[in-house]
Amino acid sequence: MSIQSVGVIGAGTMGNGIAQVCAVAGLDVVMVDINEAAVQRGLEQISKSLDRLVKKETLTSDAKEAALKRIKGSTSYADFKGLGLVIEAATENQAIKEKILKQVDEIVSKETIIATNTSSLSITKLAALDSNPARFIGMHFFNPPPLMALVEVIRGLQTSDATHAAIIDMAKRVGKEPITVKNSPGFVVNRILLPMINEAFFVLSEGLASPEDIDAGMKLGCNQPIGPLALADLIGLDTCLAVMEVYFENFSDSKYRPCPLLREMVAAGYLGRKTGRGVYTYDK
Repeated sequence: MSIQSVGVIGAGTMGNGIAQVCAVAGLDVVMVDINEAAVQRGLEQISKSLDRLVKKETLTSDAKEAALKRIKGSTSYADFKGLGLVIEAATENQAIKEKILKQVDEIVSKETIIATNTSSLSITKLAALDSNPARFIGMHFFNPPPLMALVEVIRGLQTSDATHAAIIDMAKRVGKEPITVKNSPGFVVNRILLPMINEAFFVLSEGLASPEDIDAGMKLGCNQPIGPLALADLIGLDTCLAVMEVYFENFSDSKYRPCPLLREMVAAGYLGRKTGRGVYTYDK
């Protein structure tokens, strides 16, 4: 099965990034969000992102215009009818995703593949809600999707070989490097990454070093492009906390306990770049 058209649920950072990647690769895209204002913000972000690629001379002006013409913004899931793939990229919340995926299941054909961009939730559990669970799969892009090469392709217990093969092929067609992962909380990358970030908060809370020195240590000592605390601010401290809570609940292992300082900062509304303050302070 060769996928020619893609629906994307969510016009935020992940959604508009995934839509951009697909459109640049020549696929027709329908990007849906809850209201017209959110859709327009997503389309504007895609245009700005493509402008940056044109400025860097990694994309031509003609290619930019062609990509934008392939993206249709919408507020209705009904526009997903007839598409080969729908990728859900909504908020990392089980109840919200379940509600959205049930609605999509009722609209699209049984042949349409449905993927979720979740970074931590169970693919098997979400697939169980689908009328055709064999067509359900995890397709985890990394932030920002236009720049990050990796896509984790996560098989639920019910995912068919045909669904898996189609998504591996599609990921390669849009210029990504897919890795196949079994269903487990956090999959591979975040299973390793988030506990490291959580441990950086423990180190910070114990006063072992300043935030700047913790991040410098990991950048200079481990050759990481960004320190764990700065990365937490970029991801969103609320997202980091939510993922650690999923691990702690699912594994029942104390090594996944969220750092109290992380909890405290989220309670204070210090969520990182998106609020102007996290571990560091930012201009909004």
